[in-house]
Amino acid sequence: MQSHAPFLRIGTRGSQLALAQANLVRRLLAEAHGVKEDAIAVEVITTSGDRITDRPLSEVGGKGLFTKEIEAALLDNQIDLAVHSSKDVATRLPAGLELAAFLPREDVRDAFVSLVARDLDGLPQGARFGTSSIRRAAQILRVRPDLQIVGFRGNVDTRIKKLRDGIADATLLAAAGLNRLGRSAEVTSLLDPRRFPPAPAQGAIGIEIRADDARTRMLVGALDHRQTHDALLAERALLDLLDGSCRTPIAALTTREGDQIVLLGQILSPDGRTVFELERRGAAAQAGDIGRSLGEELKTMAGPEFLAQFGERER
Repeated sequence: MQSHAPFLRIGTRGSQLALAQANLVRRLLAEAHGVKEDAIAVEVITTSGDRITDRPLSEVGGKGLFTKEIEAALLDNQIDLAVHSSKDVATRLPAGLELAAFLPREDVRDAFVSLVARDLDGLPQGARFGTSSIRRAAQILRVRPDLQIVGFRGNVDTRIKKLRDGIADATLLAAAGLNRLGRSAEVTSLLDPRRFPPAPAQGAIGIEIRADDARTRMLVGALDHRQTHDALLAERALLDLLDGSCRTPIAALTTREGDQIVLLGQILSPDGRTVFELERRGAAAQAGDIGRSLGEELKTMAGPEFLAQFGERER
C-alpha cells in the first residue's frame, strides 16, 4: 500500500536542542490541527555550523552557518518549514523566505555555569572564561577585565566536559536551551538581564517558511505568540539597522508594559571598555519602527568609526 505524503515536513539541525525544539513544534502543530504527530515529518539537515566546530562563527561566516543548508532545502521544496533558535537566524533572509511565527519566549537570560564559583563576581582573579560569543566576552570583560577569554564551542555536554577538564573556569549558556533540554540543574546562577542583556531574539523558537506558501503560513500561524513576535520584530530591526553579525557585540532586551514595549539596545567594543546603551518605548504595533529608531540613535551615538571596526555585515 502506498504511504501518504506527510501533513507537513519540518527541517532542523540534528543537535539535541534543535531536535527538542523541532519535536515541540511538531507536537504543537499536531495538537492545533488534529493530526497525529507521526503525520508530521522531521528532516535532519547538517549545517556548516555543525561541521565547523573548532573556530568561532565570526571567523567562518557568521550565524547564517546554522541556517544556510536548511534554508536551501526550504527553497527547494524539500521541507515546508524550518525550526530555528531565532538568535541564530541572519537579519536578512534569502529572497522568498520569511519568519512566519514565533513560539512563546523562554527565559531570555544567560546562565553562569561554573565548578569553581557561584557567580561571575566570585571567580578568582585572572580566571579563564570560556565563550566564543563576542557579545558575552565583551559583557564579561566590561565588569571583569582581569579574566582571560578562552574559545569555547559545542553542545551543553561538550562545554560542561571542558569545564571539568579545566579548559576554563566558567562559561555562559542560554538559560532557554538548558530549560528545553531539562538541564536547568546545570545552572550555577542566572545573570541579571539588565546588567547583561541577551543576544537579540535569544530564547525564542522561530518558524521560517516560503513566502508564497499560504497553506503552511496558515498552519503555523496557529502557534504564533503575538507578544514574542512583537519583541523579535523590534530586536531584529535593531540588529539589522546596526548591520549586526557575529562580529558585532550587540545585545537587546524587550519588556512589555500593557500594549507598549520597552526596548533596550546595547553595543560594546570587543574588550568591553566602550559601551553604548539606550532604551526606547512605544506601541507594540510599531515594534519594527521602534527597533529601527533605536538602532539609528545608537548608530549616531557610537559614530561611524566605532562601527567600522566590525567590518561588513554577513550575507
